Amino acid sequence: MNNTVEQLKLRFEEALSAAFGNEYAKVEPLLEKASNPKFGDYQSNVALSLAKRLGQQPRKVAEKIIQELNVTNICETPQVAGAGFINLTLLPSYLETQLKSIYTDSRLGIAEAKTPKRVIVDFSAPNIAKEMHVGHLRSTIIGDSIARVLEFFGHNVLRLNHVGDWGTQFGMLITHLRETKSVNDYDLLNLGELVEFYRESKKRFDDDDQFRERSRKAVVDLQSGDDEAKIAWKFLCNKSRIEFEIIYALLDVRFDEERGESFYNPFLSQVVEDLDKARLLVEDGGAKCVFLDGFTNKEGEPLPLIVQKSDGGYNYATTDLAAVRYRIEKDKANRLIYVTDAGQANHFAQVFQVARRASWIPENIEINHVPFGLVQGEDGKKLKTRSGETVKLKDLLDEAIIRARADLENRLKVEERQETEEFIANAATVVGISAVKYADLSQNRTSNYIFSYDRMLALQGNTAPYMLYAYARIQGISRKGEVNFEQLGDSFAILLQHETELTLAKHLLQLDDVIYAVEQDLFPNRLCEYLFQLSQKFNQFYDRDRGVPVLNAEEPLRTSRLVLCNLTARTLKLGLSLLGIQILDRM
Repeated sequence: MNNTVEQLKLRFEEALSAAFGNEYAKVEPLLEKASNPKFGDYQSNVALSLAKRLGQQPRKVAEKIIQELNVTNICETPQVAGAGFINLTLLPSYLETQLKSIYTDSRLGIAEAKTPKRVIVDFSAPNIAKEMHVGHLRSTIIGDSIARVLEFFGHNVLRLNHVGDWGTQFGMLITHLRETKSVNDYDLLNLGELVEFYRESKKRFDDDDQFRERSRKAVVDLQSGDDEAKIAWKFLCNKSRIEFEIIYALLDVRFDEERGESFYNPFLSQVVEDLDKARLLVEDGGAKCVFLDGFTNKEGEPLPLIVQKSDGGYNYATTDLAAVRYRIEKDKANRLIYVTDAGQANHFAQVFQVARRASWIPENIEINHVPFGLVQGEDGKKLKTRSGETVKLKDLLDEAIIRARADLENRLKVEERQETEEFIANAATVVGISAVKYADLSQNRTSNYIFSYDRMLALQGNTAPYMLYAYARIQGISRKGEVNFEQLGDSFAILLQHETELTLAKHLLQLDDVIYAVEQDLFPNRLCEYLFQLSQKFNQFYDRDRGVPVLNAEEPLRTSRLVLCNLTARTLKLGLSLLGIQILDRM
């Protein structure tokens, strides 16, 4: 309810000016949501902050403020509570007007950004010749959700997949490929075989000095543009990308562009040269480094960021510096967002520091590293297979769909329902994938979380199935009452009389605050918590014992309550879509 808060702030400004003079008019009223609903909807501590400056008791200050505070059309009479807090309760008539306003708006009252930005979201980033595993899950779905929210606000978002397609490992892969396969046999390999192929080449690299030397020469060949090396490299990249796309299609995740590490290779020497010109480079043990402020090693000595190794080669830091520079200078980005695991926080802090000291990041450019914790097994340790290997992402998603299907088929038997194979397959896929996504997004991303199929597929609790069921339940109301929500028109009146109606209405009007917060701080779990509470409040509103009748209500209450149902469904649909989650009309 950003509009409501802004209106109240203006009213406070007028009251402060009238009570204490213009010099106090701009004192921030700090309108917070009341911690206990029975005390009101909003609470201001402005009287407490002013009391010391005025040399008066806080309650006396609060009483003077409310004498001048004109909120007639918005709130009930303000109340002074406790040491001097001012509590505000929104009028039902005000809520009714606000609800009708957002009902007739396709964006549910959420305005687009006044000044859209060019935003780059860097996420997912799998490695060539390796299968995507559970470690790629969080970056992929958190990054996708953040991109969706920013796109919803009208920002010009560039979704980038920074694929690991360069480096010394390609020397051993290319060499092993050349020595074991003919060019004509390349296409016969699938990604699973490539993974085994990677293991074989790594073992040869570790055990065979001559193979290691040939692999190093292959890297030089690749970097110098050797045709045969490039054919092998392109095959490895293309074959991997085909398999990646299968995962992305299943997750409903898209990228505007894939720029692997190789994309920035032509710019690396210039990075080093310009850092040298900026007098930031120091040679240390033959390597070219930038020593960093605030970073030390275990001995307490200044820690350097190496940008060129002693053998003349480059590393991840050099590539990331080139990427920062390219994205600002060439892509014209105003905001850069990197979605990676928390273990890379120091790396990016160091890269950003060097880029700022080199004056590559102007003051008006916002850069965010979006860190996330580990996905853990039921034992609280990093999620692995029974054999100790990293869980493949495709296997994890397939298992979620299989379990969702089993749950659905059991429910159909109990309910004695007959459904088509098409319905069952689609519902199982939507529920399974949504459950995995939501279980991840509903966590504070900086924390580790325990992966549990049973918990994430439950129909009760803060889960995707619970949210999907709430949406489907509303569609069931529409079918049962033969009501077309789209034909309700706009000539109706919204009437909020029951406590559950008021509670649901207030929550519906908080959507803009929540989505705006996600746009700013990039924590999708805020939206998940909002949707979970919305589902709970709707179920309380529609509850047979504690709620109100909808289809059996007399007019005009019947239409008013149908509008609340439809607004809830539309809010759920929008919120879930921003999380990358599809909805189901029936479950």
